Amino acid sequence: MADVFEPRDIIVTGGCGFIGSNFVRWVAANHPGVHVTVLDRLTYAGNPENIAGLPGDRVELVVGDVCDADLLDRLVPGHDAIVHFAAESHNDNSIAGPEPFVRTNVVGTYRLLEACRKYDVRFHHVSTDEVYGDLALGEPRRFEPDDPYRPSSPYSSTKASSDLLVRAWHRTYGVRATISNCSNNYGPYQHVEKFIPRQVTNVLCGARPKLYGTGENVRDWIHTEDHSRAVWDILTCGRVGETYLVGADGERSNKDVLRAILELMGRDPDDFDWVRDRPGHDRRYAIDPTKLERELGWRPLHTDFREGLARTIAWYEGHEGWWRPAKEATEAKYAKQGQ
Repeated sequence: MADVFEPRDIIVTGGCGFIGSNFVRWVAANHPGVHVTVLDRLTYAGNPENIAGLPGDRVELVVGDVCDADLLDRLVPGHDAIVHFAAESHNDNSIAGPEPFVRTNVVGTYRLLEACRKYDVRFHHVSTDEVYGDLALGEPRRFEPDDPYRPSSPYSSTKASSDLLVRAWHRTYGVRATISNCSNNYGPYQHVEKFIPRQVTNVLCGARPKLYGTGENVRDWIHTEDHSRAVWDILTCGRVGETYLVGADGERSNKDVLRAILELMGRDPDDFDWVRDRPGHDRRYAIDPTKLERELGWRPLHTDFREGLARTIAWYEGHEGWWRPAKEATEAKYAKQGQ
């Protein structure tokens, strides 16, 4: 294990988004000596309510763009580290309009790396398993850190690009950087455009959920709290320049996840509609977290997926005021795409 890095003032980009806000909440709950500056542009997926109620003397929101170099010059000095969650992340949106993904995911990461180089700030880059492409259904192999990149969508290709920038800035300029590539997250505060909250909120709205293609595509699920713990462990104990894969042995087909949601919500498990498949839809993701477990001693705590799913459903049932404002526009967008 590397020497322990003990940050006191960190910037969390995208800290009002789903995974970023859960990380901010986790840090606030578990590391009271750490001050967090959230940098978020508050796009449709960034909601300040996601960090509402956190202590104002320890969590500060700065509304701004990771592509704004002047803002970064003012903000970054005096901080120990940047944890970079900010990203355009929805595959369907990237297929319909790739440009925002190139801007935020590639240019934004470049701007942050330049600020870290200029002010000697540590950098942790949060990425996705989708950079590795996909695996065959039923194949025993899982993604490993040194696998070649084979991204399928505009989203995953821009994340692959940003990963490569981080590696280059570490090797060429000595930026103290780490990367994590994580499997699919689930939990509270996830936007209703994403698979699990879309299905849950459809049921709550009295609508039939929808499933792409045959529903056989496999995703590797991890509770967002386990992801937050992994990011902190990598930031503080990971070896600079290294990539760590974060997964919780949670492989399940989309069809099985949807049926579990329906059963947990008291509906017939086959009470859903089939819709046309997404272009270039990856078949299977699967993460091998051995390196993270071996080097840093991390283990997932949320190992009962059905129990975690039930708690997630309960969160959406109890927070209708949080998700309802975005639901109608999200479904209208899907309807235009025939999905």
